[in-house]
Amino acid sequence: MRDIMGMMGKVKEMQAKMEQMQAEIAELTAEGKAGGGLVTVIISGKGELKSLKIDPSLFKEDDVEILEDLIVAAHKDAKDKAEALAAEKTKALTAGLPIPPGFKLPF
Repeated sequence: MRDIMGMMGKVKEMQAKMEQMQAEIAELTAEGKAGGGLVTVIISGKGELKSLKIDPSLFKEDDVEILEDLIVAAHKDAKDKAEALAAEKTKALTAGLPIPPGFKLPF
């Protein structure tokens, strides 16, 4: 019976740490660039677009498709970086727990 109570305490502690980690991840920002820095995107840890900077040299009528592609590429770059930061925080939180490989947190 003591083992169950101890386990329940650890579950509550883990849940509190997970909530804190999710709040920290939401506060993170990641910067993505495309076109050698012609387009820069900053997103939150939740993937929300916070900032978009476009080099004025891209504002030409015939470059619209290139600009659109660069914006998408910069957003993907930022999103990949934000996901990597979140994965690092999750890994640090779950260190030492018997979690199966490939298991994603938070649920």
